[in-house]
Amino acid sequence: MSAALESQNLQMIMDLKVDLTVHIGSTRLTMREVMELAPGTVLQLREEASEPVGLFANDKLVARGEVVVVEEHFGIKVTQLVGEES
Repeated sequence: MSAALESQNLQMIMDLKVDLTVHIGSTRLTMREVMELAPGTVLQLREEASEPVGLFANDKLVARGEVVVVEEHFGIKVTQLVGEES
């Protein structure tokens, strides 16, 4: 495949939208505990607050970062791209 054709193919997908999801942590509960959840319940996650969160594009981990607040909204400050040296 020629470089020009590869570039054209790449340009075709550059405007495709992907779903980004942030994973801050997880926990495990019994079904009884799930059924007992109520407004105000606080769940402790396995991850520590100092650990980076995962940023996923269509369920694939692409970066890690820190949670920030931007004009009253949550945001992510990317600190590492997956595949880069630390």
